[in-house]
Amino acid sequence: MKLRKNAIKPLRFDPYALIGPERPIHPNEWSEVLERLVQVRDDMLQAGSWGTQGLEGSTSPVSSSNVAFVSWPDRILHAYANDRRGSELGRLFRCATHLHSVVDRVVVVAVEGSLAGARSILESCCQPFWNELSRADRGSKPRIIFEDSSWDNDAVQGLLHLLDAHKNRPPTCELDRWALVVIGSNEATMHTSVTLQRLLDAFEQSTITNEQHRHQLLVPVVRQGVTIPSRMLTCGQAGRLSDETFEVPSDISGGFSLFTAAGLVPASLLGVNVIELLQGAAAMTKHFAETEAQSNIILQFSAVHHLLRTKRHVHHGVMSVWSKALASFGPWYSSLAQQRHGASNSTGIGQWTVMNSRDWDNHLLQKEMATSERVFHHVVPEQVRFDPLHGENGDSLPTAFQNRFQEVITTISRTGSPSTVLSLPCIDELHVGQLFQMMMLATEVEARLAESKP
Repeated sequence: MKLRKNAIKPLRFDPYALIGPERPIHPNEWSEVLERLVQVRDDMLQAGSWGTQGLEGSTSPVSSSNVAFVSWPDRILHAYANDRRGSELGRLFRCATHLHSVVDRVVVVAVEGSLAGARSILESCCQPFWNELSRADRGSKPRIIFEDSSWDNDAVQGLLHLLDAHKNRPPTCELDRWALVVIGSNEATMHTSVTLQRLLDAFEQSTITNEQHRHQLLVPVVRQGVTIPSRMLTCGQAGRLSDETFEVPSDISGGFSLFTAAGLVPASLLGVNVIELLQGAAAMTKHFAETEAQSNIILQFSAVHHLLRTKRHVHHGVMSVWSKALASFGPWYSSLAQQRHGASNSTGIGQWTVMNSRDWDNHLLQKEMATSERVFHHVVPEQVRFDPLHGENGDSLPTAFQNRFQEVITTISRTGSPSTVLSLPCIDELHVGQLFQMMMLATEVEARLAESKP
């Protein structure tokens, strides 16, 4: 098994199969909406005090709460380049390095919102069966468990059993020791979350004989300017907790906080190349800011959604992902779109996700998709991450995959439903960083276009 490594390459999105006099989008409509989108883009960048030098020369803070995420990857990289030890990335890397040596498992619990963003980073950047690998094969990085403070009693009890909470004894070595990352800062929610209360109780019990470990193994990620809840201060020994606390900017929320500590803390604990992830995101923002509309994939993606919704009354979309590594990307994007457009999707197209070709082989689902007026977005990797497997007849799995993909595309085209393809050169940090940032930018641009006057 050999992991492939690639230099950064641009994503590819080609909407022009949908554009034409007899196609879903008329060329005149396309040109008109692209002109409006350029103005939306320029207004968006101006709201963030974006310099004419683009990403490399821009360190200005973003003043609008709706666009603070735009320059965040570049700003956090710039801060790290200027102060590798004192910057947030520097602190984050030191925290991760320490935890690598003392724990074999990390539990990430979210008090507020979904963990889809952090989960999508890790699924796309880590070995597919990460938690099943030996500690040696994981490079001494910990296993990870996501718990979104759900109401599932049996799932929580199963997690507590896995953590040996029922044994009522502290661990004796790093193979049994675990750390707790708590994302969120709502005091009221924390007091009503049975899941979090029980995890904090189990954490206190696991560190009862070692106060030093207690304050080092509890990592809070809280919203900037919000006081750390008393329950966590008590558990983490208030006098020293602040050294291991990370903040999410107050003007970046929900799914848009993917590249803040809410996503980067879990990623760094597993050894994800956070620098390359942010570089990929910064490259996409540079593309957004500097590329003309006819070649700008963010503006094109937004234009497709806007025209199909307003001119063709397409209000539902299918994010068709063609890799298990992107399984959590779809739900993250769906929640992002709902967050920005509202539950009614008054300014956007509602999204749901299918995993192909597995879900397309479900005949009932195929019938439902083929008879509904939807736009299909196929997210497809161009290159496999590992060496291709071959059958006895010499055919490879990647070749079979491409053949099946073409079959599905042909079938969908026969239904008359509009369809696009978003191609990733490879699924790794550089390219999923581009993908996530593209979707955040497109979601914001689409919402601003719908809210503006024609």
